[in-house]
Amino acid sequence: MANLVDFVNSEFVTRKDFPEFGAGDTITVYYEIKEGEKTRTQFFKGVVIQRRGTGSTETFTIRKMSGAVGVERIFPVNLPALQKIEINKKGAVRRARIFYFRELTGKKAKIKDKRR
Repeated sequence: MANLVDFVNSEFVTRKDFPEFGAGDTITVYYEIKEGEKTRTQFFKGVVIQRRGTGSTETFTIRKMSGAVGVERIFPVNLPALQKIEINKKGAVRRARIFYFRELTGKKAKIKDKRR
């Protein structure tokens, strides 16, 4: 049964080539929104909190501040509506999932840049 699932994922799921990014990186995700007959492109810019899953079920969570309210959005990597991902900053964090970032405010909520 597992071989059949792997076969379907490899044959029918389209893979898009996005740049490598991880937790702590600030990225901009451009995705398509359908409103009735029209489609438009919208972007979501924020810090990657986590990447989760493997293969066709892989997702990533982005967090941004909208005014004083934190907004998180989960995107599947293989979402057909995803158009483009831009990496704005590489962040230096020690963990793969930075949930502690939710409670930080002010200067503490700033993630240092990764040295190249």
